[in-house]
Amino acid sequence: MQCKEQSRSLIFHTSWRATTAALAMAIVLALTVLLTHTAQAQTYTVLHGFTGGQDGGHPYAGVTLDKAGNLYGTASDGGHGYGAVYKLTYKNSSWVFTPLYDFTGGSDGAYPYGGITVGPDGSLYGTTNGGGVGNNGTIFNLKPTPTRPPTPLTPWIEKVLYSFKGGSDGKWPQYVDLVFDQAGAIYGTASAGGVGRCQNFGCGVVYELTPSGQSYTQSVLYSFTDGSDGGVPYGGVIFDPAGNLYTTSSFQAGAVIELSPLGDGWIETTIHAFGYTDGQEPWSGLTRDNSGNLYGTTVGGGPNGGGTVFELTPSGGNWTFDLLYGFSGQLGPIGGSVIMDTAGNLYGTRNNEGAHGTCGSVFKLTPSGVGWAYTSLYDFTCGSDGGRPYGQLVMDANGNLYGTASAFGTTGDGVVFEITP
Repeated sequence: MQCKEQSRSLIFHTSWRATTAALAMAIVLALTVLLTHTAQAQTYTVLHGFTGGQDGGHPYAGVTLDKAGNLYGTASDGGHGYGAVYKLTYKNSSWVFTPLYDFTGGSDGAYPYGGITVGPDGSLYGTTNGGGVGNNGTIFNLKPTPTRPPTPLTPWIEKVLYSFKGGSDGKWPQYVDLVFDQAGAIYGTASAGGVGRCQNFGCGVVYELTPSGQSYTQSVLYSFTDGSDGGVPYGGVIFDPAGNLYTTSSFQAGAVIELSPLGDGWIETTIHAFGYTDGQEPWSGLTRDNSGNLYGTTVGGGPNGGGTVFELTPSGGNWTFDLLYGFSGQLGPIGGSVIMDTAGNLYGTRNNEGAHGTCGSVFKLTPSGVGWAYTSLYDFTCGSDGGRPYGQLVMDANGNLYGTASAFGTTGDGVVFEITP
């Protein structure tokens, strides 16, 4: 529990507790529409309201969409008290919720804050922020049982691929969505540990997990120093076609860094260091478009003091920074990266701002000849619709958006939602 509370204080400056007793779950929850609300010509629908029981509660990560249209995600607590992994399947005009795994808080991990990645083999990969050796977090894999389960509630098989030791290898992976290279190696970040000294937790690392037979070997590619590179990376990494890695660091004002492979090592380049006027503390990861431009957000700073959305454009070996939008209020986006549709529009969430006080919102930014136009697609009410969204959105081929709200809902434990155009 100490690791959970330390981490939540570090990230969110608040500590969530379940507000009601857990409700009993049926074998499978065949969900009908719980709530529909129209705003800005968008329709908002709750697909699942968490109960804090076997289904989990307080999802900080968003959901992942597979090729078949299934949604996968994590809940940071509930289950046995240490979080859960779940699946939502669209069937017969409704969404069916299936719990896949409940963490026990031991060697299997605890408190998954990051999202689920569907690996090249079709199984699920993710991280926990606690549990494992020394309670420093894990990287895990989930697969269905080899034979058809007798009931849909039969848990999937979890395997811990790596357990952080909390030293130079890092600890506490946060909002990380893992990524794979073509050889099957896994890449991510840990927000603390390493060799740097940021506050009392270390500055964090970028790591690689290399498969070897039935096991994996962890290598630290870069350890943050609290110099121009900043430190404390909450988001994960992304690749470009040349094999370079990009991520953000949030300590002090924060930075965007590039890691380029060179021989047997990696070279770090700080491509942008933030000051207050252009943003402060990027807690989210990055998104890359087909032209190689990078997009991200900051929690604070900017022209209105409420955080920013920015773009970095490569040019002749350098990068040009453009501030796309400055939020008003107290806090910009926390958690998930912005996503981009085929028309070049950006979508994201704000955890603590919106039309209903501190309940949060889902927004869209549309490029125009004179800048970017802001549209609020949905403003949470902190009621049965949920509130306080942290996670990254995902969009299907029809333009529907899916995400999570970390709190409120019918029992106060958060929701999975859909926004349709």
